[in-house]
Amino acid sequence: MKATAKAHTNIALIKYWGKRNEELILPTNSSLSITLDLFYTETTVEFDERLTTDIFYLNGEEKGTDETAKVSRFLNHVRKLTGDTRFAIVSSQNHVPTAAGFASSASGYAALAAASSKALGLELDGKELSKLARRGSGSACRSIYGGFVEWKKGVKEDGCDSYAVPILDQKAWNLSILSVMIESKQKKILSREGMKRTVQTSPFYDGWLKATEQELRIAKKAIEKRDFEMLGETLEKNAFKMHATTLGADPPFFYWQPATLEIIDCVQHLRSQGLLAYVTIDAGPNVKVICQPDDERKVFQTLNEIDSVKEIFVCHPGPGISYL
Repeated sequence: MKATAKAHTNIALIKYWGKRNEELILPTNSSLSITLDLFYTETTVEFDERLTTDIFYLNGEEKGTDETAKVSRFLNHVRKLTGDTRFAIVSSQNHVPTAAGFASSASGYAALAAASSKALGLELDGKELSKLARRGSGSACRSIYGGFVEWKKGVKEDGCDSYAVPILDQKAWNLSILSVMIESKQKKILSREGMKRTVQTSPFYDGWLKATEQELRIAKKAIEKRDFEMLGETLEKNAFKMHATTLGADPPFFYWQPATLEIIDCVQHLRSQGLLAYVTIDAGPNVKVICQPDDERKVFQTLNEIDSVKEIFVCHPGPGISYL
């Protein structure tokens, strides 16, 4: 039994930062994202009774024990849903420049959830597929859908009410998302570790949670009204608050580099000249700049003149899960 699925990565506008349950990957706050058109993962899953273990290929290379074990743990969730005990060959092709700060885990686990469930004959709706993808990577639950997507944190201990829902179709409001690559080194503190340390030790974290609830409401209202300035101001404040929590962690840490501040300063200067552009930054030094399509060329040219900028990837809202 075999199936192939394609999923796109996403960028959070209202950040997911912290878990209330590590095993089930249940977040401490709801989040909101845009699925992107440029970056995606294609995954084929084939279950075969002749196999004695799961096998995982990434970009044509068979992966080692540690990476395959992560895939196997996820496939165990799918096998549990069906009672099927067969192992599988998983082959993934990543079209995601991880050096640019786009984590491939979102598209990777969304595609794996879709392909593996389909291969075992499960016809999961978006809600159930989102919950399944969440077990691999929290942000993967949002990549089930295209356009603007909200991940509802839920309140139940078993995670049955923690899943993503579509807010606005990809074609309903076109925005430009410029991923500005300034740093390609491995970050010292991985997102999962940084998230956990912040939740456990930062005195700023409670303030972050309270602010995020309000900012999510404002962002959803901005999307409903197609109010770009309201959305931009909200997503930028939310990103800055998230990074502020890491400075209060014990021991403190931060993801920004000098070049990160250069990009922020450049975007703020553009705004002072009347051009609306805003920044958001995930757990790393690279910056995503969001603007309106009419301003895309000007923003690109301005950012590209900065010496510390290595490459700029231009994205727009993209689609949800598809089967190939």
